[in-house]
Amino acid sequence: MTLLDTRALNRATLDRQLLLRRAGLSVPQALERLVGLQAQTPQTWYVGLWSRLADYTAEPTARLLADGGVVRMALMRSTIHLVTAADCLWLRPLVEPVIERSTMGAFGRHLIGLTRADLVAAARESLVDKPLTFSDLGRALARWWPERDPAALAQAARAWVPLVQVPPRGLWGRSGRAAHSPVETWLGRPVEPDPSVDALVLRYLAAFGPATVRDVQQWCGLTRLSEVVDRLRPRLVAFRDEQGRELFDLPDAPRPDPETPAPVRFLYDFDNLLLSHADRSRVVSVDYAGQGFGATMEQPRSVLVDGFVAATWRVAVNRDTATLTVRPFRRLTAAEQEQLDAEGARLLAFLAPEAPVHDVVTRPGNAAAPTAA
Repeated sequence: MTLLDTRALNRATLDRQLLLRRAGLSVPQALERLVGLQAQTPQTWYVGLWSRLADYTAEPTARLLADGGVVRMALMRSTIHLVTAADCLWLRPLVEPVIERSTMGAFGRHLIGLTRADLVAAARESLVDKPLTFSDLGRALARWWPERDPAALAQAARAWVPLVQVPPRGLWGRSGRAAHSPVETWLGRPVEPDPSVDALVLRYLAAFGPATVRDVQQWCGLTRLSEVVDRLRPRLVAFRDEQGRELFDLPDAPRPDPETPAPVRFLYDFDNLLLSHADRSRVVSVDYAGQGFGATMEQPRSVLVDGFVAATWRVAVNRDTATLTVRPFRRLTAAEQEQLDAEGARLLAFLAPEAPVHDVVTRPGNAAAPTAA
């Protein structure tokens, strides 16, 4: 069985994730290829599209979101994802057990004896006139069950009713309350009654492979996927990684030469690249806790240099100046620093086009200054 080392896995994954070169795809085409983007923050995920797509501007994506061409809703790992309208209709019923499991773990003691059908009917009635925040939905449901915790009622509705987080929340440059509407109300179509878990696994491999069964389970939150992969074996190819683990992939999926150049890329705080494998060593070789992030819940915004996480970044806009501050984890070569500065300048032009002054600052912290290339 062919061995794929860490660098080979890195380049294969970056290719699937549109991070070796910006792609000339539409946003729906990109989201279909990526099986969506994690998007629980209202807007940082726009950077994920900017880093992946050629000549990307945010406003057309915002229009797609406003018109229902793409949606933000709880999907993989019970977190909000940005996906196409078509994909949400088959993904949501497949991952419902994951959403229900996490909900019951946190709120189940408040829901004992509650009939699912009754709560679903009450939630749909409460949401028939307009989208509601979970606080408002909980108060509405408390009219039926005044003795129960409103927050638990709202979270049960989130688990049992496919809900879309509706605009203006998530629109570029705007803010709005986190209000939700049933997907069939927002899109005019119900979720699929019998979606295929085989399709889920195949779509994952196309976007994130080669991968282990544990990687697939980490991404979607589902369990017992070994039997699914075993059923799919005739349609897959298998490899081994450096730890001897079996990796699966689609036969015709791209697996570039490990020495393929990988450009500097800025990732947003919940970028799929960093959260969709059980073993993240194909892209992360640094210990985030050792870099000062272990004591907080902050998810750092990372920078890829030569395909691997090598820095974090922040943007601050004060008066007339937009400043991008980059903190490398290691010594950068002069050539790497030049690439980082150029890509950082482009990022500032995307995030803060109205600021008269753009400044890219590297503050190495414990890392040494750049060396000659």
